Amino acid sequence: MSDFSEFKSFEEFWPFYVHEHSNKFNRMLHFAGTSLALTALGYAIAKRKPKALLLAPLAGYGFAWVGHFLVEKNRPATFKHPLWSLRGDFRMFRKILDGTMDEEVRRVMQDAAAAADGAGSQATATPEPKASSTTSAPAPRSSTPGTLN
Repeated sequence: MSDFSEFKSFEEFWPFYVHEHSNKFNRMLHFAGTSLALTALGYAIAKRKPKALLLAPLAGYGFAWVGHFLVEKNRPATFKHPLWSLRGDFRMFRKILDGTMDEEVRRVMQDAAAAADGAGSQATATPEPKASSTTSAPAPRSSTPGTLN
């Protein structure tokens, strides 16, 4: 995931976006910035104050860029893919609200690790079919600690 130009769709871009937001504090800064940006937008519309619209990008990008440059220590995806990055911000915002973003980060990081592990052994190993993240169920747990089902 090193080259921005390799993405042909948002769905291909999303794992890269998630990887670049793997630090929870960075995600919380994004959430705060997006919340403030939406508040500024709502205020500008409700009070009919168009100048207040200037606060939206300042709040959103200000918090996000602090998260990238100082916390995550990476470059915001906004520079190469501004629309996909904005869409990613709103998907992440929704996933934080519904409590699924931490699991999404774990899934993406596990997929990346598995891909890296598999890259060195593809010549000898037969790849298993990839399960859909929307249909797979968690593995059953053992009823007795230390034993297998």
